[in-house]
Amino acid sequence: MRTPRLAVLELRKFGRGRLPRAAMVSLLLLPLLYGALYLWSFWDPYGRLDRIPVALVNADKGATVDGERLAAGDSIADGLRDSGTFDWHETSAAEAARGVEEGTYYLSLTIPSDFSERVASSSGEHPRTGALRVRTNDANNYVVGQISRTVFSEVRSAASTQASRGFYDRIFVAFSGLHDETVRAADGADDVTKGAGTARTGSKKLGDGISTAEDGARRLAGGLHTAKKGSGSLANGLGALDTGAGRVAAGTQALADKVNGASDELTFVKQHIEEINAVARAVARGSQTARDGLAGLPRQAAQAAADARAAASEMHDTYAEQCPLGGVTSQCRALGKAADTADEVADVAARLDTYVHEHTGALDDLRDDLAMLHSAAVKLSDPALATDLQNAVGGVNRLNDGAHQVARGLRTASTGAGTLDAGLRDLASGADTLAGGMYRLSDGSNQLTTGLTRLTDGSGTLADGLHDGASRIPDYGGKDRADRTEVMADPVRLAAHSLHKAPNYGTGFAPYFIPLSLWVGAMVAYMLLQPLSRRAVAAGAPAWRIAVAGWLPVLAIGIAQTLALMAVLHWAIGLRMARAAATIGFLVLVTACFAAIVQWLNARFGPAGRVLVLALLMLQLTSAGGTYPVQTSPGFFNAIHPFLPMTYVVEGLRHLITGGGLWPVWRAVLVLAAFTAGALALTAVSARRKQVWTVDRLHPELSL
Repeated sequence: MRTPRLAVLELRKFGRGRLPRAAMVSLLLLPLLYGALYLWSFWDPYGRLDRIPVALVNADKGATVDGERLAAGDSIADGLRDSGTFDWHETSAAEAARGVEEGTYYLSLTIPSDFSERVASSSGEHPRTGALRVRTNDANNYVVGQISRTVFSEVRSAASTQASRGFYDRIFVAFSGLHDETVRAADGADDVTKGAGTARTGSKKLGDGISTAEDGARRLAGGLHTAKKGSGSLANGLGALDTGAGRVAAGTQALADKVNGASDELTFVKQHIEEINAVARAVARGSQTARDGLAGLPRQAAQAAADARAAASEMHDTYAEQCPLGGVTSQCRALGKAADTADEVADVAARLDTYVHEHTGALDDLRDDLAMLHSAAVKLSDPALATDLQNAVGGVNRLNDGAHQVARGLRTASTGAGTLDAGLRDLASGADTLAGGMYRLSDGSNQLTTGLTRLTDGSGTLADGLHDGASRIPDYGGKDRADRTEVMADPVRLAAHSLHKAPNYGTGFAPYFIPLSLWVGAMVAYMLLQPLSRRAVAAGAPAWRIAVAGWLPVLAIGIAQTLALMAVLHWAIGLRMARAAATIGFLVLVTACFAAIVQWLNARFGPAGRVLVLALLMLQLTSAGGTYPVQTSPGFFNAIHPFLPMTYVVEGLRHLITGGGLWPVWRAVLVLAAFTAGALALTAVSARRKQVWTVDRLHPELSL
């Protein structure tokens, strides 16, 4: 009998009566209980988190920051309600605690009363972190607690980002204010530098002017000292002349009285002619000296007045040039006083010159009288006077008159010369004081210039430093500040990119539950069908034909199970496969492999094989890496992971359903083909052994 016919005969058993047909239908639909129902229940749990009741306690009292109201707790509460995550119930702290304990709420989130104050403290002197308190109860549901940790980690991150955004925005605003103030300070330093430079230039000009004024003052003092010496000599000479003139006048008066009183006294004159001649010669010399001194007096007075006025004018020009705004500085006030002193000196010299020129007539008359006196004295000193004595009487009288006039003029000139000498002495003393003041003022001006030079250099260095500092201080506009605040508040973001993203939780778990359901289908199929055809064994058919004949019916049932399962997953639940046809073909190979393995275990070990099939299923589920990566499992499961077929089935289905490279699929095909061929070969060996009856077969130790 051919192998396909043997397989058909095995299947025909289920067409006899209602119960066999019902068993066949149940067998075909059994994988749906493991595959479709499991996946349906796990299909998208994260998309339904808004149905999970949780408690929200917002005890935040708010805070005031820079005159503005901050309610960070309200912002977080509004964000949570609008997020669609969990079914939020805003309640009191006591009710939330009781609800979590009793299971009314799966968890609670508490926003403390000082939350806004703590958030706002980031810009104060004592910053504190704001704490959100989460309470869970794993007795209610452990997975919800795990999900909440992920959700609230995002909530905490968002709250921290929001708080940091406000903090950094205030920092950038402060930077902008600091930049503006630094720029203004730099501009002010530039103005100081320019002003100090201008002041330094003016100070240098002032120093030059003061030096010029000092030279003029020293020349004025020298001229006045020279004039003083001349006026002193003049005063002394005039004093001596005045004294001598008085004596001459007294002598001439006595002489005239004697000459006019008694002619008989002419004899006396003749007897004393030598004495008379000597007195006359003395009068002639004194009158000539006085006349010469009076001749230079107007010129010296005019020269002294002109020099004093020139020095005063030069001092005023220097003051006007160096101090255009008046006596603001100490140097300018000293220069103004010097100019006033020079004016006083010039006024005194002018008054002296005026006095001399106002009495020019009297001085001329005095010079004429001195000339007459000199002429008379010369005549009187003539030794021939004795012969002309009679004529000399008239000359004596004229000499007497001239001597008196000369005495009066010399007295007046002597008084004026004393006044001139006193004035020139005061002028010379003032000029010396002026020269000393000019020297000190010049020294102070030089110090001022040096100080202004240092100020210019220092303010220039300060301005450069401030400009450099301003260029390094950021000054952001509104958009730049917002962009930078966003980056600083959340400097590291996770740029997640999934190469082949599963759209939902169920799609991610489909490669795990589908082979599970197909293994269970093969396991149950061999509970209803014999792994080896008894008829073929009894007829002595070839062992390989017996093995294949027992394998083909379950393969056919498995293909039907696969088609039914994938149809429900695709059209009813919504599973989307990147490679649908390849997935179906791959699952047919999976069904063939699982059927061959289950057949061999049942054929080789009999009733105990069913237990081994279940045990092998458990080993594959725990080591296939269908939920967590196998690396997270204990070492035992990592050790058996590469040697079990479901490992390669799960990996191949992931690449077929969600996409990716096909090498894992082809590798799985090779591994499954090898397992299938190996299992069928072992089943043939078992079939050959079944054709030989033993005591153990007749009386098995265990029967299921």
